[in-house]
Amino acid sequence: MRKLFAVVLTAMALAVVAAVGPPAVAASASGPRAPQDSALQTATVTVLHGVPGVTVDVYANGEKVLSNVGPGVLSAPLRLPGGGYDIKIFKAGENPGGTPLARKTVTLSAGSNDTIAAHLSRTGSPMITAFVNDTSAVPSGQARVTLRHIAAAPAVDVRADGRTVATNLSNPGQAEVQLPAGTVSAEILRAGTGDVVLGVPRVPIAAGTNVILYAWGSADQHNLALAVQTIVGP
Repeated sequence: MRKLFAVVLTAMALAVVAAVGPPAVAASASGPRAPQDSALQTATVTVLHGVPGVTVDVYANGEKVLSNVGPGVLSAPLRLPGGGYDIKIFKAGENPGGTPLARKTVTLSAGSNDTIAAHLSRTGSPMITAFVNDTSAVPSGQARVTLRHIAAAPAVDVRADGRTVATNLSNPGQAEVQLPAGTVSAEILRAGTGDVVLGVPRVPIAAGTNVILYAWGSADQHNLALAVQTIVGP
């Protein structure tokens, strides 16, 4: 499995796209698929690097699979066999025998759609969170919008087009809402206040998709940013 994982994620390194400065927006793209695999036999996995101010190397099961990944980068989705993976991130070029910035054992289920996010904890320490992305059907003409708080910041409330859609959302929490297809703008506010900590520009949401908004970075370092991932179907 180690060899297979290294081969598949080496392809991910070729598909990684660079993000722009805050508010950073990274959009996913279609990735390669193993010719013999079906969606029922594999998991679809995307990796987000949301630790500001550091370029990293990513290791899986002891082997380097991504090199010199900058903050705000969202990889293309790949199909991986279900099972457990030991994920570690190091500062780029550091000895992998040392202490990683963050480490987590991630279990992928066949048929699932997952995002593995390296980000800051509430108190500013690097950590890894694995999210399972909701690909279930929504009513005709609707889209699912998922809000994920992975920033070093207090709990937040979220308004979409002026309507409160999530309250007291804490790191690494998430909330979902169904909205009419079209575009959506949002504001992320310090929980229980009217203080806007991050404004979300108008984002297109197509019918039947899951548009995932990640608030990442650090409030104390004044580098909060946004990443956007759009999932079409399972």
